[in-house]
Amino acid sequence: MEQNILVDVLTSLQRLFVGYILAAVVGIFIGFLIGINRIVYQIFKRILQLGRSIIPIALLPIALIVFKQIEPATFFVVFISAFWAIVIDTAKGIRQFRQQGNNFRLAINHIFQALRIGIWVAWFTVITIEMLIGGRGLGVVIWSAYNSRNPDDIIQAIIYVSIIGFILDQLLDMTGYFLSQIVLEGQKKDL
Repeated sequence: MEQNILVDVLTSLQRLFVGYILAAVVGIFIGFLIGINRIVYQIFKRILQLGRSIIPIALLPIALIVFKQIEPATFFVVFISAFWAIVIDTAKGIRQFRQQGNNFRLAINHIFQALRIGIWVAWFTVITIEMLIGGRGLGVVIWSAYNSRNPDDIIQAIIYVSIIGFILDQLLDMTGYFLSQIVLEGQKKDL
């Protein structure tokens, strides 16, 4: 497992970032548009929960039929997995931002919470898809180790998945904290 693990890690991260970054950009934009208007927010907050309730991995067969290739289908499912959480929590943050006197710190906290939830769901989705489709990636490593009855490799791959997920989450958490502190300092200077 050691010789190819870097390739598998990079393959999984590529799948994650292609879908997730697009979901973050589109999700924050749409969440902002929904959150700035109280009526639009009230209409869409229920509709968006419906989309969020769809299990992302269940969309894989449909995505494979539509895209006819594994990678675009994977990117689409990863996008969808992160998109709903990002839109919903961004809209909620913008709504509270408006209700509480344009509190930028509150909006930033909600947006980064949305990004953190989105990246976790997207990361789990990538690993699950890889277990199903094969090829390369950490999900494939876990499934291949299972088929080979090699618990040491399963545990090692799970540790890689967990550490990467933790690092991604902490990077977003620290970035959100840093930005909220900058905003807080800016608000203090304005007073």
